[in-house]
Amino acid sequence: MTRLLRGLTTILLLAPLMVFTAVAAAQESAPLFPGLADEAAGLERLHSLVVAVDGEPVFSRVFRGPELDEPANIKSLSKTVLSAVVGIAIDRGVFDGVDQAIADILAVPENASDRISEVTIGHLLSMQAGLQRTSGRFYGEWVNSDNWVDYALSRRFVAEPGGDMLYSTGSYHLLSAALTKRTGRSTLDITRDWLGEPLGIRIRPWLKDPQGIYFGGNDMRLTPMALLKIGELYRNDGVHDGEQLLSKAWIDQSWTQRGTSSYTDDRYGYGWFVTDLGGHRAYYGRGYGGQMLYVFPGLAMTVVMTSDPQPPASPSFMQRQNALLEEFVIPAFPLPPVSSPQNSEAQR
Repeated sequence: MTRLLRGLTTILLLAPLMVFTAVAAAQESAPLFPGLADEAAGLERLHSLVVAVDGEPVFSRVFRGPELDEPANIKSLSKTVLSAVVGIAIDRGVFDGVDQAIADILAVPENASDRISEVTIGHLLSMQAGLQRTSGRFYGEWVNSDNWVDYALSRRFVAEPGGDMLYSTGSYHLLSAALTKRTGRSTLDITRDWLGEPLGIRIRPWLKDPQGIYFGGNDMRLTPMALLKIGELYRNDGVHDGEQLLSKAWIDQSWTQRGTSSYTDDRYGYGWFVTDLGGHRAYYGRGYGGQMLYVFPGLAMTVVMTSDPQPPASPSFMQRQNALLEEFVIPAFPLPPVSSPQNSEAQR
């Protein structure tokens, strides 16, 4: 076994992606990521962890909670999924583009500010609408209102459209309403048609507002393996099984910084955060309680984590999830860091 591991190490240095599957097959006696399973099991909220390299799972473990083929409430990671649906809608001409005003699509309530005409689809995607938030301390009042869409459109402006990032699930609910308005179909129906069926994943019904609009940006239920397929779609520039489901241009736009999170200081694009972990560029979507989808293009790696979605959740939990990757996973890749000119793809 020692001789075999020496051989694998030599190959790993020469061709890092080719041996992961072979090494993973021998995990029982020689773990690919030593210490990862024990450390992950110690995260009390963590339910599952899947690490895939070049599309192949090399580590998959359920510590507690639903199995890998059972749905989990992905909470605000739903925003990342909905962003993909909006991108497909733009590719198909359902929307004119990210600069289209939301007021051109949705009926504006009488008590809304005249400035609502300045808010675009892009502003909603990047959560730079400038409207008072519907998340945090405002969330309960919003979801208990009679009309979630009118409530979100009628919020007062507290920032300039296109200015500060104000994390607000209401922005994504407006996108769900716009999708329904322009297609004449439910957000569930088009998500199944445009994303679920082509990827071979099941999209289950989730919460709707009082008007029957599917909740935009929260409470979708997907399996960890379904999330892996969505991450792989982005890692592969929108191509799945030879079919271009999502344009590469949309992925580039989604992964381009627009605002900055006031909670983590990470950059935010369209439904995706941008950061650096272990010296490598990472794009991730996240949901309350530790629902995480990471894509590392420079490492050909996609990672999924699901966790207990019930409150309370410590703000530091995501830091502990990131540490799993920085301390136990990324060091297994003998590749240059993101700052190296040899790894320009990771700087995307």
